[in-house]
Amino acid sequence: MKLIKSLINRFKAKEITLLQISVWLYIFFIPLWPKLPFKTITYTYIAVRYEDFFVAFIVAVFLFDLVTKKIKLKRDWVLMAIPAYWLVVTLSAFLNFKLFHTTESLELALLHSFRRVEYMIIFFVGYQVIRNGRQLRSFLQGLMLVLFLVSIYGVGQKFWGWPAIQTMNPHYSKGYLLTLDAASRISSTFGGHYDLAAFLVFLLPLSLGMLLQYKKIRYFLVFAVALVCLIFTASRVSFVAYLVTIPVYLLIQKRFRLLAVVIALTVVLTPLSDTLTKRINRTFRQELVWVSPETGKTIVARDDTSVELPAGDFIIKSSKTDLKQTPEQVFLVKREIKETIIEEAKQSGQELTPDQINAQVEAAFAKLTPVSSVLPDISFATRLQVEWPRAIKAFLHSPIIGRGPGSITESTDNDYLRNLGETGLLGFGLLMFIILTLQWRLLQFGLKYKSLLPLFWGLLFGGLALLVNALYIDVFEASKVALVIWLVWGMFYKLTKLSSGAIKELAT
Repeated sequence: MKLIKSLINRFKAKEITLLQISVWLYIFFIPLWPKLPFKTITYTYIAVRYEDFFVAFIVAVFLFDLVTKKIKLKRDWVLMAIPAYWLVVTLSAFLNFKLFHTTESLELALLHSFRRVEYMIIFFVGYQVIRNGRQLRSFLQGLMLVLFLVSIYGVGQKFWGWPAIQTMNPHYSKGYLLTLDAASRISSTFGGHYDLAAFLVFLLPLSLGMLLQYKKIRYFLVFAVALVCLIFTASRVSFVAYLVTIPVYLLIQKRFRLLAVVIALTVVLTPLSDTLTKRINRTFRQELVWVSPETGKTIVARDDTSVELPAGDFIIKSSKTDLKQTPEQVFLVKREIKETIIEEAKQSGQELTPDQINAQVEAAFAKLTPVSSVLPDISFATRLQVEWPRAIKAFLHSPIIGRGPGSITESTDNDYLRNLGETGLLGFGLLMFIILTLQWRLLQFGLKYKSLLPLFWGLLFGGLALLVNALYIDVFEASKVALVIWLVWGMFYKLTKLSSGAIKELAT
């Protein structure tokens, strides 16, 4: 009760504002509230969710303070570039629907445009709420607690059967409570393992920054639990982003003992996830591929019922081989030939007897030549063969403003190609300008304020981890991740605009 009375008195004395209270609630609510749908939207499995209402509320508080002149935004390149990016995205939606007809639904295109506005407007909330370094420190402490809770819940899904709500496919996105089996990749309170992993790699360097800045062992505990959670997501790209950023971050600061501890911890913990190690080992594999000399068509002996990630059809390198065919491989290849023959007969209106089908299968198989090939897994192959070429084709079709938001399906699994394909050079250029400017400012202030370097560069390397992630997933379109990213970036960017005294308060 005393705490509540103290907060009320501070609120009345204007020492604490409604916007500050709202941001505190936001920091906990957005990452911890599961992705339960409020209302589904036609023609897409993107849904209006409960967190969208909270975002609307906090933005309304911000806009009210702005209109009543309680707060004032000064001219700044980043602050102007964000609305400019929104304008380009919205224009791309309208022009591609009205003039070029590359989007089937204006409402759906505007929905994808609005999502970008929703995520990035939180940058202004974070920018405005910070008044001094001490305030930012308290928000970061709350964020570390959230990181710990998210990670604990993810571990609970792995070992204690805690429920998950995922949005990885249209069926799951309806809000079903799932119990994950031993081979499943955890998602904690996020919509999928990729989203959770991106959230973790963004904050893992910052957790070490908090440890180095404030010398509190609890931040290492947060880091360790988050690392365990990251490993159980079995996200290869996020794990690579972690391996690329964390060692460099510690090396630059000459924290060699801590680096040795982190490396040892990583080596010990990584084998806990068979799924992660198998997925890494099987990203590329040497396999037999059956090739038709007549048509060049290839068949991979792929068991789609296996829990392991199968090989894709994209051949990186092939050569003649003396490898013997196993009975299982022969069975799988003949099964695929049989399915093709049955489907073609059905389309042509033919009725084949079992003996005729088997005869055609044996004849077709006899014409195939097995070769040894290097293949990526089916996840990587799908990107190489379908998703990335589709985005590149969209960009080449309309290089200036792209083909419109949402025009190249729900995801591209590469945020750079997605933005190029959907919003062209204008949208992509503005987004990269914003992100790289924020990264540059963090680099500058880490060099300027040596006493605060662990924090500034903790966020810098978290941003670099996201940029690595963006090579393989649409990380800046993942709602929970984006809503946290832009808030934290807004807070730190505002700090760089304050006086040296206010900035140095972050160290105390």
